[in-house]
Amino acid sequence: MTFRPQDTAAGGNSALRLHFRRVSTTEYEAVPAVAAEARPRAGTVVMKFGGTSVGDPQKLKDVAARIVAARAEGTRVVAVLSAMGDTTDDLVRLAYEVSPQPKPRELDMLISVGERISAISLTGSQAGIVTDTVHGKAKIVDVRARRIHEALDQDKVVLVAGFQGVSTDLDITTLGRGGSDTTAVALAAALAASHCEIYTDVAGVFTADPRIVPGARKLHAVSYDEMLELSASGAKVLQLRSVEVARNYGVKLHVRSTFSDDDGTWVTEEDERMLEKAIISGVAHTFDEAVYRVQSVDRADLFAALAEAGVNVDTIIQTGDEIVFSAPLGDRGDAQTALDRASADCDYIEGLAKVSLIGAGMKSHPGIAARTFATLREISVEARFIVTSPIKISFFVERADAERTVLALHEAFELAAPGSERERVEQEHV
Repeated sequence: MTFRPQDTAAGGNSALRLHFRRVSTTEYEAVPAVAAEARPRAGTVVMKFGGTSVGDPQKLKDVAARIVAARAEGTRVVAVLSAMGDTTDDLVRLAYEVSPQPKPRELDMLISVGERISAISLTGSQAGIVTDTVHGKAKIVDVRARRIHEALDQDKVVLVAGFQGVSTDLDITTLGRGGSDTTAVALAAALAASHCEIYTDVAGVFTADPRIVPGARKLHAVSYDEMLELSASGAKVLQLRSVEVARNYGVKLHVRSTFSDDDGTWVTEEDERMLEKAIISGVAHTFDEAVYRVQSVDRADLFAALAEAGVNVDTIIQTGDEIVFSAPLGDRGDAQTALDRASADCDYIEGLAKVSLIGAGMKSHPGIAARTFATLREISVEARFIVTSPIKISFFVERADAERTVLALHEAFELAAPGSERERVEQEHV
C-alpha cells in the first residue's frame, strides 16, 4: 500500500488524508505529512482504553475517573474506547449503572451495536474517521477532526468509539483486530496531541511474553522501528498499523496499564542513550503465520495475485526457482485463491512458529547472529527460513520448540538482568 499526501480539505477542517493503492509488500507502509491545520494545541492528549478496561460498569466508571482527572489538570482530552467486554448482555441496565439518568441520545448510542457500546459522545463516523471500502479490515484514509476541535474548544471531553469508521461509500466499516489503537493514533496525529496513551491490561511492552518467560522485564522505552518489528513479529500489545502511523507522524505513544498509575513503555524516536546498555529489546514469537513453498510461477504474477487478494506477505525467500513466503493464518483462504489464480505449484508447510530477536543496538554490535545460532545449537533447535534486517533476526522453528527457543534466547542475551535497563529519558517524552 502506498500513499500520497493531499492538500487540506476546504472549509478549515483538520484533515489527515491518506490515498493509496494496494500492493503486496514486505516493507512498512508510508504515511504522508499531516495537513497544515493539524497544528499543535496546548495540552491535548488522546487516551485509548481497550476492551478489558471497560469490561463492566465499575471498570467503565474507573476509566471515566481517569479521564476526568486528566481534564482537571487542564489537559484537553480525547478518549477512544474499544468495545465492551463479554459481560454486557443488558445494555440498558449498563446505561443506568453508568448514569442514574442517562440522556436519551447517550442511551441510544449505548444500545447500538459493536464499539458504540462504550461511546458516550461520538461514533467513529461522527468523529470524522473515514476509511476505505474493505470491510472487516478497513484502513483509515481521512480524519476530519472539525467536530472534535469544536468540542475541545468548548472545554468538553470527547469520547470516540474506536475500531470503526465510515467508508468513502458511506457504509459503516471496522478496522480489524486492534483497530482502536489505530483510531487513537490517527486522531492524535490529526489533533497534533502531545502524545497518545494506550491503556491496556498489561503494564507495558516486555522483553518477551511474560506467560512464557516469567522473568521478562518491562521496557521503559523502545524506538518506533523496534516496536514495528515487535508488532510484526508477534507482540500483540500494539497493532502494527498504529505504530506505522505513530512513526510517520511522530506521535509519542505511552503503553500502560489501565489498573495502575505506574509508568508503562514509551514508544518514540530512537535516542542513543536508549541503546547504551540494551542492545536487544526483546524476543517475540508467533504461531499465526502460514508458510508456503511455491514453484513454477513468475514472481510478478505470484505477488500481483496475492496483492489483488489482499494478502499481507511477510517473509520472502527465493532459492533458484523456489519461492518461500509467509502470510497471516487468517489470510490462508485468500492466499490459496490467489495461488490457484496464478496457477502456482504450492506446498503448505505446517507446524512452524516464527521467532524473532529484535533490537536497534544490533546495528552497531557484531556477534548477535553468532550468539543467536550458538544458542539454538546448544538446545538442538533447527532454524529454518532465516531473514534479517538491521535490527532483527527472524527464523522459523517447529511449533513444539518455539517456547523453549524464546526462553533460551532471553537468557542468552541476559534480557532479564537489571543492568540491561535502558536509561530513562522521560522528560523528553511529554
